[in-house]
Amino acid sequence: MPTRFFSEDTPFTLLKPRKTSNWITKVISTEKRTPGELNFIFCSDDYLREINIQYLNHKTYTDIITFDTSEGTHHISGDIYISIDRVKENAIKFHADFDDELHRVIIHGVLHLLGFSDKSAAKKLLMRRKENAYLSLR
Repeated sequence: MPTRFFSEDTPFTLLKPRKTSNWITKVISTEKRTPGELNFIFCSDDYLREINIQYLNHKTYTDIITFDTSEGTHHISGDIYISIDRVKENAIKFHADFDDELHRVIIHGVLHLLGFSDKSAAKKLLMRRKENAYLSLR
């Protein structure tokens, strides 16, 4: 199944979509799952905030929202919305390269689809470790 990259409300284009898609597939395979249909939608802060309000009833800005559309437990599918504005800000805030921060957020969304959570300190730490390990595979 394909991994697709779209842009909504922002003039962003992912530089190496095939390389990124192959990397995502490798991460999912490493977790003993199969990639299904994955859609990454790059958008503005305002666009993602509206989704946050409409679907999650949160009035805050965020860098990512992941919607799991997987059927069953083996194939991983979903729509992952990423705010390019927020990724740019976070790259500056955390003294990170924009491309590194973007790929951290991309894999963060994939990890959510794989069942990982960041709702507690311990789960957040595990997720960060997974992000770092998978970023090193890029």
